[in-house]
Amino acid sequence: MAPSTPHKVLLLGAGKVGRLVTHLLSESGDYAVTAVDRDEASARSAIHAHDGRQLPATSAQAADISDSGALNALLSGQDYVISCAPFHLTLPVARAAREQGVHYLDPTEDVATTKAVIELADGADQAFMPQCGLAPGFITIVANDVASKFDTLDSVKMRVGALPVYPHNWLKYNLTWSTEGLINEYIQACEAVVDGELVKVPALEHIERLNVDGLEYEAFNTSGGLGTLADTWRGKVRQLNYKSVRYPGHRDQIALLLHDLKFEEDVQGLKTVLERSLPHTYQDVVLIFVTVSGEMNGRYAQRSYVKKIYGDADSAQKWGAIQITTAAGLCGVLDLHADGTLKQKGFVRQEDVPFKAFIENRFGKAYA
Repeated sequence: MAPSTPHKVLLLGAGKVGRLVTHLLSESGDYAVTAVDRDEASARSAIHAHDGRQLPATSAQAADISDSGALNALLSGQDYVISCAPFHLTLPVARAAREQGVHYLDPTEDVATTKAVIELADGADQAFMPQCGLAPGFITIVANDVASKFDTLDSVKMRVGALPVYPHNWLKYNLTWSTEGLINEYIQACEAVVDGELVKVPALEHIERLNVDGLEYEAFNTSGGLGTLADTWRGKVRQLNYKSVRYPGHRDQIALLLHDLKFEEDVQGLKTVLERSLPHTYQDVVLIFVTVSGEMNGRYAQRSYVKKIYGDADSAQKWGAIQITTAAGLCGVLDLHADGTLKQKGFVRQEDVPFKAFIENRFGKAYA
């Protein structure tokens, strides 16, 4: 049932994902969205359809959200804020949301930032819902659901790839989401559970091969994809880990850039190189692969969840798969909070989101 008045949502960062979030929420009829970006053209683009019409119940504003005064003014009177801004701006937005009493969501994979957001949520009268999206986000929701079928857990393996359908360069990769976020997950240490203990493992390591639908992929450690599961399940599972999926050879090329050519010391330089050299594509696919093993009805058993979601490259809007899955994660969780399915204040973990409710949600059904 639609609310008598639309929920007011402040969308910060009108890039690839923010633009689709604005479209989804606006077209639902239940949300009034203000899209904000440093670049006025980007903010205005986010509230317009491909034919030039302005989306219902939307407005656009150019602002520098690193300015705390401007940020607090933007948040005043809002019900929700979704931060799709670069991850280094996430924490200031969360602090301002706490001050203004606004419910908070983000799709960040940055572990340190999320831990700080969790601390902010302690004792708050509003909800803090970080790490919504794909990974972390939906991968956590589905892994928790598959694992819930077991009496005891042995191992949980979570694998996600955001890939071009037609790779055609040495990296076998195209830029489909935040370049800063991509580099960050290739550099930062990764959480995992090993022999029941929460540990840190290096990014790009523990490479493995897997085959899905006749195609070969590689997977290796990257940071942030586990969300809060490692902390939630330590002592309850023997092995738990998350790896990003790529086409074979990608990891070695990235290791060359980061380690041998020392771009890990020049992240901005690597960002410039990648954005100059790798074209964007809407012909992309998201691969989700979860395998859980453990005791079930007195037997050692294994269950898996595998899904491929393709971009909508032939539509007028040309939404990519990574846009669709990330935006659906954010909007689905927001919607479940707005209808009372999720707890209304404090820290809301992705593993607290019921899989069935999410997959049947009007936004979450993008994963179905």
